[in-house]
Amino acid sequence: MVFPSRPTDEHVHAETVLATALSAQGPAFSPVAASWWRSLVQHKLDPAGATDTEDRRLGASELSERRERADPMLSIAGSRLDRLFRCVAQSACGVFLSDADGFVLDHRYRDADRESFQLWGLRKGRSWAEAVEGTNGIGTCLAEGRPLVIHRDEHFFNRNIAMSCIDAPIYGPDGDLIGALDVSSARSDQTASANHMIAALVQQTARQIEADCFRAAHPGHRILIADGGDRDDTVTSLIAVDGDDLVVAATRSARQALGLALSGAFTPVPAADLLGGGPEARGFDPAERAVLVQALARQSGNVQGAARELGVSRATLYRRMKRLGMTTN
Repeated sequence: MVFPSRPTDEHVHAETVLATALSAQGPAFSPVAASWWRSLVQHKLDPAGATDTEDRRLGASELSERRERADPMLSIAGSRLDRLFRCVAQSACGVFLSDADGFVLDHRYRDADRESFQLWGLRKGRSWAEAVEGTNGIGTCLAEGRPLVIHRDEHFFNRNIAMSCIDAPIYGPDGDLIGALDVSSARSDQTASANHMIAALVQQTARQIEADCFRAAHPGHRILIADGGDRDDTVTSLIAVDGDDLVVAATRSARQALGLALSGAFTPVPAADLLGGGPEARGFDPAERAVLVQALARQSGNVQGAARELGVSRATLYRRMKRLGMTTN
């Protein structure tokens, strides 16, 4: 059992947070200072606030509803959480998965560390949104939408300065933020260098969960890697291609690499337009259908525009569509 300690005097910590957040350079000085500023000014939190956190925990029915809504992510993430936990368990670390609102939905930790994590409020149904808990791994990761480490007295509240939290965001199949993956340490001697080594595992696991969710959301489609990004993120730079060689979905990383909107509804785009090349030879009718579908997609379904692009009359295009069993919306 590793009990929480207080590596920094709580009064000194609270004064440091207030002075930094209220300084003219506070929001721009560092990511942590920016989060302290949001916590103090936007969320109106007090770093020396009360320690009773039970009012921020969901009831059983509310937790069940949230878990049900997040089931596509939870069911896929389970095995990934198990693997990550096996890598960090002997360092007295716990693994936690939250939804996009910061509520913890699942976790892994050793029985010997249970009391430590529960004292901190790292339990299912507990809110760790930045607006509730100030600067912390889960909440600040969600607020900024990027991987980060919040080490001990970088937390906002006095009550959290014994923790080290390593986090990465998880983006869903449509590019929207769906959760955060967190590893928190129950060791009083956890070092910043150890945190950064764990961070690589956390980010890799988060990307694997994203890729698994994307593949599960598009069964029956070809899943291809969208190369061309500025960073080594091929695990999640994925696109889904249908039988007509239309790209019908893309992960957030792929959208970024291809210069598309990062999230939201996806308008089908011919794969050749995005990736170069053309459809494989599959016979005349399938090839003709693919050409017509792609032309219509480029013209947003406008038959007159597609006919003009193909160099045929609208009547001819309609006849060919009818022969191939194609309809227009």
